[in-house]
Amino acid sequence: MLSARDVRLLPKAHLHLHFTGSMRPSTLLELADKYGVHLPEALTSGEPPKLRATDERGWFRFQRLYDAARACLREPEDIRRLVREAAEEDVRDGSGWLEIQVDPTSYAPMLGGLIPALEIILDAVDSASRETGLGMRVVVAANRMKHPLDARTLARLAVRYADRGVVGFGLSNDERRGMARDFDRAFAIAREGGLLAAPHGGELTGPASVRDCLDDLRASRIGHGVRAAEDPRLLRKLAEKGVTCEVCPASNVALGVYEKPEDVPLRTLYDAGVPMALGADDPLLFGSRLAAQYELARRHHGFTDAELAELARQSVRGSAAPDDVQAKLLTGIGHWLEG
Repeated sequence: MLSARDVRLLPKAHLHLHFTGSMRPSTLLELADKYGVHLPEALTSGEPPKLRATDERGWFRFQRLYDAARACLREPEDIRRLVREAAEEDVRDGSGWLEIQVDPTSYAPMLGGLIPALEIILDAVDSASRETGLGMRVVVAANRMKHPLDARTLARLAVRYADRGVVGFGLSNDERRGMARDFDRAFAIAREGGLLAAPHGGELTGPASVRDCLDDLRASRIGHGVRAAEDPRLLRKLAEKGVTCEVCPASNVALGVYEKPEDVPLRTLYDAGVPMALGADDPLLFGSRLAAQYELARRHHGFTDAELAELARQSVRGSAAPDDVQAKLLTGIGHWLEG
């Protein structure tokens, strides 16, 4: 029998949430109407779009939907609203710490340039954190579809704003394009500037992409990383190094990486000792937020409340949250389990 403990009350950290993808569907519709943006039917039906991104055509469709949503973010107030609402949703789901991932170059044309865009985003994060009580920071992510020199520019910018709320440097988009090693210099700049390295890997391609993130980018976290389950030696390496995989179960199924929720190798990773931080990835497109990922682990993988609590602890320990914030969250996890 499944426990009645509410996973929304379980304190946790959220380490894998993309900026535009965090938007509420109702907010997207309002902003599209405000700016006269014609949205694809998949974004207006009220149901999560059916996405299969494991082939080129599917990934193109996914990107088209994401780009359509991003086109609705045009003014600083839109940014502030998105961040505030993302924080409210996370608080509702029990998150005490959120690291939201963003490529500011995507918003620069609308917001007056790269530096103004990042400053607007960081100001919005600071305001939302104060208003909601949620600890919030930013992971600046480069786009692996662009030139590695662009990534170096972003890495330098991210380091420059490390004292304003940037805690990490990522690498997103289709991991089937380009090599991780092409971005090694950008990640070296970020690491030397005190930022954690959190590239995507092991989602659309297999274990080799996770290994490349470890060897070439010296990743301290892996965005997704689930395909590491196909390589026992790689699992041991992740466990030994304590590299946290930001696993997004609902996203994996929606994008066709796995056919059914029970196919996502949560148990394999967990039993191998690989730290995990469950994440919602892009709730706008996948239809479920943070707490739902824990519920998925419970219902489809038989995770007990003690194991869910351990997943929450792993998310906290894998975060860039200050020691006092981590201690508070870890204490709260203990109270949830005792209650």
